[in-house]
Amino acid sequence: MSNFGRLDLNLLLTLDVLLAEQNVTRAAQRRHLSQPSVSVQLAKLREFFDDPLLLPGPRGMRPTARADELREPLRQALAALENAVATGETFDPSTAKNTWKLGAADYGESTIVLPALQALRVAAPSARLAIFETSPARIIRKMEQGTLDLAFHTGEAVMNSLHSRLLFAERYVLVSRKQHPQVKGEISLSDFCTLEHVIVSPDGGGFSGNTDIALAAMGLSRRVVMSVPHFLFVVQVLMTTDLVSMLPERLVRGNSALQMTEPPLDVPGFEMYMVWHERAHRDPSHQWLREFIVDAV
Repeated sequence: MSNFGRLDLNLLLTLDVLLAEQNVTRAAQRRHLSQPSVSVQLAKLREFFDDPLLLPGPRGMRPTARADELREPLRQALAALENAVATGETFDPSTAKNTWKLGAADYGESTIVLPALQALRVAAPSARLAIFETSPARIIRKMEQGTLDLAFHTGEAVMNSLHSRLLFAERYVLVSRKQHPQVKGEISLSDFCTLEHVIVSPDGGGFSGNTDIALAAMGLSRRVVMSVPHFLFVVQVLMTTDLVSMLPERLVRGNSALQMTEPPLDVPGFEMYMVWHERAHRDPSHQWLREFIVDAV
């Protein structure tokens, strides 16, 4: 206890940022301190813990084993302290000047952000939104760094170390333009396989997906003639060509230029989740935003 009493809270705040950034210069910028000041604080932390904590590496600095042990308990302790100090705060969206940083691919932008946007602008007219396209692998680090507040991803991409909430379950439908000459009402499996398909390949260049797995289990295959990295481009392709696509229903719901047809085979859908970090878990403004989005979708 006597050792702990010698430790300045500011040192722990700096350590938390250093462990997230693994770079003294970036940590100094986030703490609004000079680089020499952060270097001095790091030296004090090394002396206190009797451990170098961060060592030079090929890409910045790498944490020692002791630093890795400290990372999560320190983060949780600081979050708890911040929440304790903030107890009793209220959030008024009508006067809020928050800048909320959201992570979403184009599907999440269209099916989650867009349906909530107009009402959000009315409820919080002085707040701002910054939308980032980010991969699941980078979400945790960005949230640790405070550069991302909230993200939307499928169930299989939800990370155990983050808080999450189910927004909705999605299913796939066959989508084509309204006057497509080969898609009129119910479609047979053989006709489905002869149609020319376009698919979304987020990593680029892929020509198979869950639909092809389901077809292969029946000894069948379809004609995939195009792959693109974004859902919204597929929508434009379908409106102007005779290509068809298996797409999430919410993405095209209400588009008068397109028709949705029940596919002649079962293709597993997915669940969309909202995820956030412990840092934002009890923040009144973030709690309000999360509930607002849940209500909007």
